[in-house]
Amino acid sequence: MTEKKRPGTGGEHYIPYEERTGGESTVYFTSDLSADGLHRIFGKVKGNLTGKVAVKLHTGEKHGPNIIPRPWVEALIKNDIPDGNIVETNTYYEGDRYTTEAHRETLKVNGWTFCPVDIMDEEGTELFPVQGGKWFTDMSVGDHLKNYDSFVALTHFKGHTMGGFGGSNKNIGIGCADGRIGKKWIHTVKGSGNQWSIAEEELMERMTESTKSVFDHFGDKIVYINVLRNMSVSCDCEGVAAEPVVTPNIGIVASTDILAVDQASVDLVYALNEHDHHALVERMETRHGLRQLTYMKELGMGNDRYRLLDIDADDKEISVKDAVKDVKPFHAE
Repeated sequence: MTEKKRPGTGGEHYIPYEERTGGESTVYFTSDLSADGLHRIFGKVKGNLTGKVAVKLHTGEKHGPNIIPRPWVEALIKNDIPDGNIVETNTYYEGDRYTTEAHRETLKVNGWTFCPVDIMDEEGTELFPVQGGKWFTDMSVGDHLKNYDSFVALTHFKGHTMGGFGGSNKNIGIGCADGRIGKKWIHTVKGSGNQWSIAEEELMERMTESTKSVFDHFGDKIVYINVLRNMSVSCDCEGVAAEPVVTPNIGIVASTDILAVDQASVDLVYALNEHDHHALVERMETRHGLRQLTYMKELGMGNDRYRLLDIDADDKEISVKDAVKDVKPFHAE
């Protein structure tokens, strides 16, 4: 028997702002896609970070064309997060990041050599509790994650073949789950011969519960930054095989609220004109990716209503339409 969905929770269904309920959070925005833009927006959200900081970003497959530019990340860590390490886990699929040895070679190829890169499942795994989940009571994450005091989700926002879109939720939920156990729990029906046998709503919920384990572990010592640049419908895990980018660059958003930052990112894409957003919106809806947002709300992970403050205009409150009104059609950089 198919589980009945509550109205509006289907992952193919976009919920307009005026139909959302609940509190509001603050999301910062800049159209300045540069190392300086990243530095300035990080300054708006970094207040509670202390101690040893995990910086989780998608370091990409070899020669991946769309990852966050390495010099931006290098400047951010050297100038703003001196106690920060880039953190990653090995992949569930066989490829250039499947083993720790191969993963380290890929990191070198892509230039992630300016600070320590901690492959968190290199030495084992750790179970983090999942509070309030319906699929999991615990998630298997890279063992080293417990060694950090604070966490920065530095995310390249883009599409995804199975997830619809990859924002902060996917960066954490898939990116912190270890490569052999946690990722298998999220993606594969037990006993199934199909490695990718879980999809649509169930995949989004399992991924989100994985994120919830990290969200609860770090509490208020975690911040979220999404970079809306080079947004292919493909994930950075596809490397040079990613679909061509046809969505224009928008900017950077940041918040201490994970739901608000991912919701704002989605809203900014939807606010583009039909021609500019068609490919990415289609990817989100056909994969039921928007279920990530409604499930985060159900799990109490944040607000889908927010005030968008433009740091390029002295934190003036703007609408998503205002934020994209000067966006130029995509052109290769």
